[in-house]
Amino acid sequence: MFGSVEFASAEETDAALVSVPPYHIAAVANVITNLYAGRRTMVLEQFTPQQWLDTVRREEITNALVVPTMLARIVESDADKSVPSLRGLAYGGAPMPAKVIERALQMWPGAGFVNAYGLTETSSTIAVLGPDDHRAALASDDESVRARLGSVGQVVPGIDLEIRDFDDSVLESGAMGRICVRGDQVSAEYAGIGRMVDERGFFDTRDKGYVDEEGFLFVGGRVDDTIIRGAENIAPAEIEDVILRHPDVLDVAVVGVPDEEWGQRIEAAVVLRPGVSVDGDDLRAFVRDALRSSKTPERIVYWNELPRTETGKLVRRHVVDRLVQPEQSAKV
Repeated sequence: MFGSVEFASAEETDAALVSVPPYHIAAVANVITNLYAGRRTMVLEQFTPQQWLDTVRREEITNALVVPTMLARIVESDADKSVPSLRGLAYGGAPMPAKVIERALQMWPGAGFVNAYGLTETSSTIAVLGPDDHRAALASDDESVRARLGSVGQVVPGIDLEIRDFDDSVLESGAMGRICVRGDQVSAEYAGIGRMVDERGFFDTRDKGYVDEEGFLFVGGRVDDTIIRGAENIAPAEIEDVILRHPDVLDVAVVGVPDEEWGQRIEAAVVLRPGVSVDGDDLRAFVRDALRSSKTPERIVYWNELPRTETGKLVRRHVVDRLVQPEQSAKV
């Protein structure tokens, strides 16, 4: 917080709206940050797009915190989305689909968007993608710069970050590996277990990711989410990013389910835009055009919603449990 927020920097008219459950580290950090800045803060106990928009307008909210699923529902809603008082919108807690953040940036060009990445063990924020980063990425014709809308930004002062392989060797920029961090704000200590850092003080976040040449961090999901099909390690996030580019797809979960021949096979649960239908073979072809066939889901099912926590995190084990149920056995 001390590295990213100036004490008592808020104006008298500033007002913040927190929509994330108060037990989550993102909400705790946001409330403390607003208090440190001197900003009037309100908590929205029950989120709906309409209630969020109405509250922002009625209370003249200048700064707000949401999780990606909330922003997606706001963007997709038919409600009046005008929020003239909004100057800053922070989001985090889960991956943000590129098409959602692009639409939000175009919808509210006067607002400064901030993506923050962190964990409970790191006392929240360790990397930030700030307003200028968002605007530069949206305006750029350079694909590598535009792609930074999918990053979590650059590490904050006081944090050291390394990307490591499974042998603990430090990887170069662009290489995917385990995100490990060190700093005064990193506690990584558990009751009954003790400190979970190595001899150099680095904590393994168990998140996969890579850093580009300019120092922007891209998070590619949890290490434990990796699908092992035959001898190939496959990242679900890579396939999900492709499926989310389809104009009729709102949400997706790609998982590995048990398979006698391959160990795991790739399956996907997809949420479509209301009132549309997409043939499973057509959607698989859409993926195959972007990725090789070994990364194309062998089965696609369509659900009304995915199992997510209140903070928008996908509960993959629930997706797998439902997919292996007998009633889900028919291919789509």
